[in-house]
Amino acid sequence: MTNYVRILFNDDLFWRALLNTSCYALEVLPLNIIISLGLALLVNRKLKGITLFRTLYYLPVVSSIIAVSMIWLWLYEPNSGLISLLFSKVGIPPVDWLGDPRLALHSLVIMRVWKGIGWNMVIYLAGLQGIPLYLYEAAIIDGSSPWQSFTNITWPMLKPVTYYVIIMGLISTFQTFGEIYAMTGGGPLDSTTTIGFLIYQRGFQYFAMGEASAIAFILFVIIFALSMVNFRFFQVSDI
Repeated sequence: MTNYVRILFNDDLFWRALLNTSCYALEVLPLNIIISLGLALLVNRKLKGITLFRTLYYLPVVSSIIAVSMIWLWLYEPNSGLISLLFSKVGIPPVDWLGDPRLALHSLVIMRVWKGIGWNMVIYLAGLQGIPLYLYEAAIIDGSSPWQSFTNITWPMLKPVTYYVIIMGLISTFQTFGEIYAMTGGGPLDSTTTIGFLIYQRGFQYFAMGEASAIAFILFVIIFALSMVNFRFFQVSDI
């Protein structure tokens, strides 16, 4: 109980990590859903080379998070990274993406979205292919526009898929560790310290296993509570 009291009432870094994690999740999840759904709609067509297109977007999913982090470390390198080189072509000075406390977390968001959209694209693609075609045929007969078909048929029918994507995304983002460990180490100035990385620090750097266990249990409670909120919001039992 002492560990819980210390963490909840006397540990400023815990609350900073919780804020960082929440901001990270709130940025990653909407972007991931929007982009992956858009890609799923795009690849859900019989076009030449579409299989190759699907494969290319899924490759980051099966790549190691550490390997991906190393690639993005090079991309973000302010002096010789690819992004800085491209910026220099249009007269933009180098940007220290991971060394600036105002940019570091947002830079990690971009990498995480890039790595995760392939997985959610496949999930949404499976959901799209499960929607009966006669619904769209009836909508066309009634004179519905493509946007009306999407809002009245596609999106409501994807409700269970979206619930799954949000829940798995919440669990994944709130447990974020690999890219933080490989790319920023929680810095600069703790601007990228997440709950998952804080658990690692307390348990394996400071050997405060009691505090690490307490933070891990608090994380479980947070994820469980957010899952229940989403369950009620999407009314999954009624789908």
